[in-house]
Amino acid sequence: MSGTNVTLRLLDKADKEILRLPRPVKGAIYDFQHKFRTNPDSPGLRLKQLTGHDKLFSARVNDEYRALLLRLAEDDWLIVSVKHRKDVYDHLSRITVNPVSGGIEYIDLKTVQERVLPTEAAVPTPETAPAPAPQQAAAAQAPPMMFSAWSDEQLTDLGVTGTLLPVVRALTTEDQLLGLVMYAPQLTGEVLLSLHDGKPYDEVLDQVTAPVAATEPVDTDDFVAAASRPATVVTTTDDKLREALEGEDFGRWKVFLHPTQSKLVSRDYNGPARAGGGPGTGKTIVALHRVKHLVDQLPPGHSKPVLLTTFNKNLAADLRSRLLALGGEDLLSRVDISHVDKLSLGAVREAEPGNHKRLIDDNQAVREWRALLDELGEDRWDAEFLQDEWAQVVLGQAIASRTEYFRARRAGRGRTVTRADRAAIWQLTEQFTQRLDRQSMQTWDQVAERAAQLERARARRIENIARQQEEAGGLQNIHLQDGSGGWLRYRYRHIVVDEAQDLRPAHWKMLRSMVAPDRNDMFLVGDTHQRIYKNQVTLGSLGINIRGRSSRLSLSYRTTRQILLSALQVLGEEKYDDLDGSDETLAGYRSVLSGGVPQMHGLPDWEAEREAIAELIASLGDVPHEQIAIAVPTNQMVTEAAATLHQHGIRLVEIGPDGPRGDGGVHIGTMFRFKGLEYQHMIIAGASDGLVPREEIQRRRQTDPVRHRRDLQRARSLLFVAATRARDTLDVFWHGKPSPFLDALLGTAGKA
Repeated sequence: MSGTNVTLRLLDKADKEILRLPRPVKGAIYDFQHKFRTNPDSPGLRLKQLTGHDKLFSARVNDEYRALLLRLAEDDWLIVSVKHRKDVYDHLSRITVNPVSGGIEYIDLKTVQERVLPTEAAVPTPETAPAPAPQQAAAAQAPPMMFSAWSDEQLTDLGVTGTLLPVVRALTTEDQLLGLVMYAPQLTGEVLLSLHDGKPYDEVLDQVTAPVAATEPVDTDDFVAAASRPATVVTTTDDKLREALEGEDFGRWKVFLHPTQSKLVSRDYNGPARAGGGPGTGKTIVALHRVKHLVDQLPPGHSKPVLLTTFNKNLAADLRSRLLALGGEDLLSRVDISHVDKLSLGAVREAEPGNHKRLIDDNQAVREWRALLDELGEDRWDAEFLQDEWAQVVLGQAIASRTEYFRARRAGRGRTVTRADRAAIWQLTEQFTQRLDRQSMQTWDQVAERAAQLERARARRIENIARQQEEAGGLQNIHLQDGSGGWLRYRYRHIVVDEAQDLRPAHWKMLRSMVAPDRNDMFLVGDTHQRIYKNQVTLGSLGINIRGRSSRLSLSYRTTRQILLSALQVLGEEKYDDLDGSDETLAGYRSVLSGGVPQMHGLPDWEAEREAIAELIASLGDVPHEQIAIAVPTNQMVTEAAATLHQHGIRLVEIGPDGPRGDGGVHIGTMFRFKGLEYQHMIIAGASDGLVPREEIQRRRQTDPVRHRRDLQRARSLLFVAATRARDTLDVFWHGKPSPFLDALLGTAGKA
């Protein structure tokens, strides 16, 4: 064999094994892949075929470790495992093609049998135990099998690999099942865990198996075809193999995508599309890879025809750094990365260069409303209600007159207002905007709505130019072009939106006008269960039609099964929308990771909570402090908790609007600040009734039930977001009476 054109790829499962190996071995693997691609027949590699396999080979990585390789073709190889030389067995390794997914699966039967199933030595012998009655002996020797309710045919139809069926049939405990999941192919693990969780057969078939099933008949002897299917998660080029072997985290997210993620990244959509999914399912990863896919299709150039956007500055900065890691400066040079408020402000200042008003956020706006109401002696309305009415109805529907406001729809606003009420509210909104103008202030809602108006007008001019050009037989009329003298065109060819659930209606109107309606024009990812702001929209009404082009990710890569179950219980029975007028669901949301149950800590007061948190952090030992986070309900509690922990010698890094303000310490912030972050150990503090949710929300139960329900839902979502930042452990603290959102958890989780 010549090494000139040798291709060497890496199976996802092998990469996970390499992650657990000592650092020197990782370096040896990097050297090995270079030598193998140069000359597989080099004597130092000791390439040999395993007995009993016509396609499975072993090769020397170093003195202690061997790579197991599948030979796909003459010069096309796939690393399926890296093992200590004593663990490389002839006849005991299986490489197959799954008949359902069509993907390549590697199984180490000896390891599975030794580490998953109980040994004979663990079973009492007649010499060491009294002889039981015949019926008792039968029961003792045959504990209930976990998967006896399903036939072999049903399990294989779901995608369980046939080689493991005897092992599956022998499972009797959850610990054994979780052990098998560590070594089994991913689809097998997902199916078995879903069945064990009580999901009906048809639901597992629909939610777990169908999304990864091959679209064409599978030839289980054709490994070359199997290697090209999405179900075989591998590196695709030699450069990607090197990238996967570099760095502490092996750059896994840059290289390996689950088949369902891969399909979303590369699909050709006839218009806007959306990918939903719970926390940790890789929505942002899909968005980043989608951007790269779109850029790869572009003709050469120096412009930035792809926009990647999200709802705040901190997340936009994170997207930039991750996109740079994914594709380098070449990829970054074709992508405009900006959060939507910055986009809005840029559009307004481009059209109105003299606009230098000071920007204020929603909290400052509410304070201005309160000041206005105090000055007027007005006590019929509260400031938060008026701010929401102005932002969501007046600005949200671009209402410019009293007459238009009288006709405006107020669906979902809750509190009924009479015609006389509307007249009074309209007068107050006029006085409020005048107040802001006098103080040279403007809100982000105003900026977003103005940007939407400007971009819509720009889009209409572009449409008029195209229409007149078509009527003129393709000739261009320079008098119709932009006043700047340049050719007027849409700002972007493609727009990708992360955290879509938190954008304002005006943002969507602006974005829709920034890109021409065309194939693959808009791609958005988000989860309305994580909506923490009041921006509820129906995309179809804003010109963004995602019907028939909406998909859902359901496998969490971050959170353990135990934490996931607890987080879902926080959501309760609430219904969530899907951004398009229907209900969103987390049905099928699952994890193959396992850990301890969340720990619940009830303390007598807030001071005792803070002391207990300090003790917990001290007990975590050598865990890097930046992998520990504390989320609390209010800014004052951030300050107070920080003071206590500082007294205990614990360094803290506060999370502000732009992300962590420093490094090398325990992260602390309000629950609002944790969107998009993740930690090894997550601590939620102050989860008390009256704080989560706030007392004023509960007071609206009778006076404004619709607003009460929506505010309550957002409070649930906030706690859900905080809980799902956890990778390994979750500790929840409260003082006094616990939050009502914890009722289900207190019945199921460990209580300290």
